[in-house]
Amino acid sequence: MARAEQLAGPGDHVVGEIAGVPLLLVRDNDGMLRALHNVCRHRAGPLALCNGRGAKRLRCHYHGWTYALDGQLLNATEMDDACGFAMPAIRLPQAHVAEWRGFVFAALDPAASFAEIIEGIDARLGEQQLAGYVFHRHYDYDIDCDWKTYIDNYLEGYHVPHIHPELNRMLDYRDYIIETSRWYSLQHSPLSSDGTLYGDGEALYWFVWPNTLLNVLPDRMQTNRVIPLAPGKCRVTFDYFYPRDADDVESRHTRDHDFSDLVQRQDVDMCEIVQRGLVSGSYVAGRLNPKRENGVHHFHELLREAYRSVSV
Repeated sequence: MARAEQLAGPGDHVVGEIAGVPLLLVRDNDGMLRALHNVCRHRAGPLALCNGRGAKRLRCHYHGWTYALDGQLLNATEMDDACGFAMPAIRLPQAHVAEWRGFVFAALDPAASFAEIIEGIDARLGEQQLAGYVFHRHYDYDIDCDWKTYIDNYLEGYHVPHIHPELNRMLDYRDYIIETSRWYSLQHSPLSSDGTLYGDGEALYWFVWPNTLLNVLPDRMQTNRVIPLAPGKCRVTFDYFYPRDADDVESRHTRDHDFSDLVQRQDVDMCEIVQRGLVSGSYVAGRLNPKRENGVHHFHELLREAYRSVSV
C-alpha cells in the first residue's frame, strides 16, 4: 500500500483503501507503523484526505475530533456535557500492517501472518537483491476485466508466444518454470535482451496472495497491485524501481516503460476480450495445462479456500 520512505518519521502518513475500508497508514511517535481506519468514530468523517509528513495529531475534517497518532481520541469538540461520553474508551480501529524490503503491506483480516505469506521469498531473492533500490515512477491502468481475470493471465507464460512476440524473443520458453508455495507462486526464466533494455540475466515474476505482483529483472524492479473496482473492472498499478546509484535512470526508464507498456497493452486487450467471453453465457471451464498453468490452479485453490472460509 505504500513505500517505507513515505512513512519514515513520526506523523508521516499515507491514505489508502482496502475493499471499501478507508485506511490511514501512519508512523506514531514511538516509531510504530499503524494502519488506522480513516473513519472518525463520531460520524465517519476522514482524518486525512491526502498523504503528508510530520503530523502531530489526526484531526477529523468534518467536526474537528482529534486523535493521537496511535488512534486514541484526544479531544471531542463541545462534548464535555454529553452524558456518559467516555473519551478514553474511543480509539480508531486498526488493520494489520507489515513492513518488508522497503514496502508497507496492510490487511483487514489476513489469511496468515505476513511472515508465513512471504516465507522463502527472501532466500530466493538473496541478501543484496533489491538493496538500495529507489522508487522512480508510478502508472495506473484501468481495465474492463475482473481482478481475477487479470491475475489468471499474469500467472502463466502459456500465452507469451501467442500475444507477446517481443517478450517471447527475450525469454527461454523451454526453460520457463512455475513454482508454487503456500501463499505465492514464482515464474522464472532465463532472459536475454539488448543491453540497452534489460541485458542478460533472469526474469523473476512473483505473485503474492492475494493481489501483489513483483517483477524482478536485471537491475530494476516493477511492483503491481491489482485492485478490484467493481465486478468486471479493476485497476493495476505499476511502480518502477532502480538502484540508487544507477546511471542515466531517466533514459533507462523511458525504454523500460515503452516496452512494459507494450506488453501491458497486449495483456489488457486480451483480458478485456476474455472477460466478455467469461460472462457471455457460452463459456464452460476448460482443462488447465498441468505444465504451463499450475500457477493459475494454485490461485484458484486459494480463492476456493477463501470462499469456503466465509460463513453465509
